[in-house]
Amino acid sequence: MASRSCASFLHLVSGDLLDIPQTPRALPRVMTVPGIISDMDYCSSNDGDSDVTSSGCRERKIIVANMLPLHAKRDAETSKWRFSLDEDSLRLQLKDGFTPETEVIHVGSLKVDIDASEQEEVAQKLLEEFNCVPTFLPQDLQKKFYLGFCKQQLWPLFHYMLPICPDHGDRFDRFQWQAYVSANKIFADKVMEVINPDDDYVWVHDYHLMVLPTFLRKRFHRIKLGFFLHSPFPSSEIYRTLPVRDEILRGLLNCDLIGFHTFDYARHFLSCCSRMLGLDYESKRGHIGLDYFGRTVFIKILPVGVHMGRLESVLNLPSTACKVKEIQKQFEGKKLILGVDDMDIFKGISLKLLAVEQLLRQHPDLQGKIVLVQIVNPARGSGKDVQEAKKETYLTAKKINEVYGSPNYQPVILIDRPVPRFEKSAYYALAECCIVNAVRDGMNLVPYKYIVCRQGTPFMDEALGIKSGSSRTSMLVVSEFIGCSPSLSGAIRVNPWDIDAVAEALNTAITIPESEKQLRHEKHYRYVSTHDVAYWAHSFAQDLERACQDHYSKRCWGIGLGLGFRVVSLSPSFRRLGIDHIVSSYKRTNRRAIFLDYDGTVVPEASIIKTPSPEVISILKTLCDDPKNTVFIVSGRGRASLSDWLAPCEMLGIAAEHGYFIRWSKDSEWETSPVGADLEWKKIVKPVMSLYREATDGSCIETKESALVWHHQDADPDFGSCQAKELLDHLENVLANEPAVVKRGQHIVEVKPQAVSKGVVAEKVLSRMVNGGKPPDFVMCVGDDKSDEDMFQSILTSVSNPSLPVAPEIFACTVGRKPSKAKYYLDDAADVLKLLQGLATATSSKPRCLPETQVSFESSA
Repeated sequence: MASRSCASFLHLVSGDLLDIPQTPRALPRVMTVPGIISDMDYCSSNDGDSDVTSSGCRERKIIVANMLPLHAKRDAETSKWRFSLDEDSLRLQLKDGFTPETEVIHVGSLKVDIDASEQEEVAQKLLEEFNCVPTFLPQDLQKKFYLGFCKQQLWPLFHYMLPICPDHGDRFDRFQWQAYVSANKIFADKVMEVINPDDDYVWVHDYHLMVLPTFLRKRFHRIKLGFFLHSPFPSSEIYRTLPVRDEILRGLLNCDLIGFHTFDYARHFLSCCSRMLGLDYESKRGHIGLDYFGRTVFIKILPVGVHMGRLESVLNLPSTACKVKEIQKQFEGKKLILGVDDMDIFKGISLKLLAVEQLLRQHPDLQGKIVLVQIVNPARGSGKDVQEAKKETYLTAKKINEVYGSPNYQPVILIDRPVPRFEKSAYYALAECCIVNAVRDGMNLVPYKYIVCRQGTPFMDEALGIKSGSSRTSMLVVSEFIGCSPSLSGAIRVNPWDIDAVAEALNTAITIPESEKQLRHEKHYRYVSTHDVAYWAHSFAQDLERACQDHYSKRCWGIGLGLGFRVVSLSPSFRRLGIDHIVSSYKRTNRRAIFLDYDGTVVPEASIIKTPSPEVISILKTLCDDPKNTVFIVSGRGRASLSDWLAPCEMLGIAAEHGYFIRWSKDSEWETSPVGADLEWKKIVKPVMSLYREATDGSCIETKESALVWHHQDADPDFGSCQAKELLDHLENVLANEPAVVKRGQHIVEVKPQAVSKGVVAEKVLSRMVNGGKPPDFVMCVGDDKSDEDMFQSILTSVSNPSLPVAPEIFACTVGRKPSKAKYYLDDAADVLKLLQGLATATSSKPRCLPETQVSFESSA
C-alpha cells in the first residue's frame, strides 16, 4: 500500500541507551536513537495544512494500540509465519460500531519477535491481508517500554500504588521514560506512513501511548485524533508524584477527544489539568470541554461493552455444551460462586478468599454446599509483586481447604492455567453468583460476560435442560473500585478491604429470593445488551467527528518545544500585530485614540512589582505629549494607586475600577460614573463574601470604592473553583433587585455597579473626540483579560457610527494567543512594550497643552 505522507518528523536526542535499527519501511524518517524529542521541527512551514491532498477515498479509521488484534504462529513445515485474527480482541470488535463502508487500519506490535530479515515481508503480508501495520519494536526497547515504564511505573501509579520504598514498586527511571517516548515515536511514524490527514480519523488506545498524540499533532496540526484510556486515572494527589506528569497531560491534550470509563476517572484528569496546567473546563450542552490554546478538547465518559455476538457464538459451541454438563456433574448439589481475574496485586484475589473463609466460619451450614471456583488468568506483567500475590493466593486457598474441606469437598478451587473461552463460558453459565473484588480496576468486563452467559441461548438451554423462554437469574458482587460498578445498579457493591462486608454480600447473593435475582438479572441484561462494544465505538466515533468539525474553520500553528508542543487554533482573521504595520498607520493619521490595560499589558501579570518601570513611564509620557494622541490607561485597579504610579504622565487619562472613576489628565478632577452612584448593595455583598472567605482557606476579599472582589487564586484549585460557582449563584440570587452585576473572572468573583465597564470608557472617550470636532482616524486598544473584551467590542461598535466622516483604522489587540474579539495579538507584556516604543519613536516631539475644553464625564453619558 502506497504511503500517504512523506515528510520527516521529530528525532530524539542522541544517546547510547538503545540501538534502534532503521524501520524497514523508509517513507518517514524514523528515529534511530533514544531520548527526548529535539527542539527541531522538520515541518516548520506546516501551518496546519497537510502536505497531501484528500484522496476522496472512503472513510477510514486508524486504530492504534500497543498490540495488534492478531495471533501469530510459525509454521513447523515451511518455517513461515502464519497469522489469524484475534476474535476476542476489543480493538477488532469495535469495528462493528462503524459503517460497513468504513475501512479500519490497525497499528500496533505483534506478540512475537520477528527477525529483522523477515520484517519487510511480514509487514507487507499483514497490510495486504489484515489491514495491519506492525511496529516491530527492538527487544531491548520493548522490554524497557512495556515491562519497564508501562508495567512498573504507569500501571502501579494509575492503580494508586506509590513507590514509597524499593520493596514496594520501582521508582522513576529516566531510561525507561526515554524508552517510552522512543516507542511512542515509532508508533507515530507508522501512523504517518498510512494516514491521509485530511480525511482519516485516528483512535489511540490506553496508557501505553499517551505521548503519541504530541508527535502526530506536531506533524499534522489538524489531525482528527481521539484517545481512550482503559485504565483508571488516579487522583491528582497520586498523579502529581510522576516526574513527567506535564508531558503526559500535554500529550493527551493534543487529542480532540479523550475517553474515560467513568466520571471519577474523568474528574481526576480534569483536576490534574486544573492543578498542574491551570486549565478550566466547562460543560456545553452536556459535553465537557477544556479550552486548550483555542482548541476545545472534549471529554467522553462511556464504559466499554462486550461483543454480544461473540459471547453467544461461544455459548453455541458443542464443546461449551459438553463442558457445561461436565461441570454440572462435578458440582451437583452445590452452589457455584465464580471469580475470573488476572494474577496481579490489584485484583483482590486473596481478599476474596478471606471473605469466603469468613463466610464459611460465620455460616457453618454452608459448608459442603458452596464452592468458589477462581479462574486465574496469566499475569500480564512480571516482577516480585506478582510472585508474592500468587504465593499468598495459594497459601490462603490451601488453608481454607484444610480447615473447611473434606476428602470429597474443596470449598476453593483454583484454576491456574490458560482457560479456553468455551470453558469460561460454561462456568459463567452455571455460576449462581459472580464476584469481582478488585481493589482498583479500569473497567473489568467479567460481570458483563457473566450476565450474557446467564441469559444463555436456545442451544445452551437445551444442553442445560432448561425450558426455552424461562426466567433467568444472576447475582453480582462487585467492588466499588472498578469501572463497571456504576453501570451495574442491581449488583451488591462492596468495599473489598472490608472482609466481613464481602462475606455478608456473598451470603445475601446466594440466599436472596429467586424473584429478586430475576429482577436484578433483567435490569443488568437490558443494559449490557444495549450498551455493547458496537454502541461504545459508534458513540465515540460520533463524538470525535463532532469534536473535529471546525478544524478547517480556524488558523492553526504550533508552539512549544519537545513534548511541550501544542497547537494554537484561532479565527482566520486573527494575526500577530506587526510593529511596522501599525507604525505606518500611526504616522499617516492625526487624531489617535489609544486605550491600554494595565496588569498583564504594560506591566507583566506575573511580576511581583506592580509599579510601572521607568521605561514604561517614559514611553507613555512621550505618547501623551503628542497633541495628536488621546491616551488612556483603563484598569480594574483603584484610582489612588494608578494616579500615584502614573503621576509623571501629566496628559495621561486614567479610568480606574473599570471606569467607575475617570480622569482626563493629571490636573483634572476625578469624575464618578452617575449610573453607579447607589452602592447600598455592598452591605448585602460583604457578609456573603465574608462567609465564603472564612470557609475557603487561601481566599480573600478586595474592597474597592465601587466594587467588592473575592479572590481564590491561593485556595485549593478544585475547592476554590467550586466555591466560586456557588458564590456566583448565591450573589446573583440576593442581588436580583439591586443595581449591581456579578461576574466571574480568572480566580475571582466580582460585584460592581451595573453599566460600568471598560467598554463604556471607550465609548465615552470616542464620543468626546467626535463631539469636540476631532473624530478619530486611528484607534488602538490593547488588553489581556476578559474585561478588555468589552473594550474591543465597544470600539468595533462605536467606529461603525454613521456620524463619523471616515472609518478609522482600528487595532484591537489581545495579549496572548487565545480566542478574542480582537483582530490582532501580541505574545506578552514585553511585546506590548516593544510596540509602544515603536509608536513613541515615531511620535511628534511637540509639547502639548491641556485640552481646549474639558467635557465632563456626566455630559458625555
